[in-house]
Amino acid sequence: MVENVYQTPFGALKVRNLIGLQYGTRVELSKGWGHILQPTPELWSLTLPHRTQIIYTPDISMILLQLDLIPGSIIIEAGTGSGSLTHALIRRVRPHGHVYTFDFHEHRAKIAEEEFKSHGIDDFVTVSHRDVCNLGFGEDLNNKADAVFLDLPSPWRGVPHAVKALKDSVYFTSVNHKVFFVCDLNHNYCYPR
Repeated sequence: MVENVYQTPFGALKVRNLIGLQYGTRVELSKGWGHILQPTPELWSLTLPHRTQIIYTPDISMILLQLDLIPGSIIIEAGTGSGSLTHALIRRVRPHGHVYTFDFHEHRAKIAEEEFKSHGIDDFVTVSHRDVCNLGFGEDLNNKADAVFLDLPSPWRGVPHAVKALKDSVYFTSVNHKVFFVCDLNHNYCYPR
């Protein structure tokens, strides 16, 4: 293991001495002490193990702004991937909101679920392995979501399911280069209501 040592105003901090300690633990240094803090979503995005291409902080900021999320919001995310956006969504909707995130790849979903648990945020997120393009989000989420975010290779296939999951007069966002195709579908599914 690489010996990472960081110099702080309160003394040297050896990273290997932090392994296995809980968030909030007081750590003694040669000239004082510090506490182990949870990683912010921004720091997590910069350091996470990449299982997929991720969304970074500038784009996450725009997504959060356009989705108009507030604490207490219920959001559905299709395409958990490496969990970069999911961390930011959780921070935005907690303490009374919830993120329902879905991934087609079972192993990715399992790893993301373990990471959320190890970061102490698993009470605010439900991770599911599911093909949302074919199966939707499940009947229990119909008309429950304040927002839906689709980060899928073919997001237009998720639009009909997103419409079912969304409450009336709420937001839908998708990331894809085929945005005009998605806009046409949005118009066809959303405006006739």
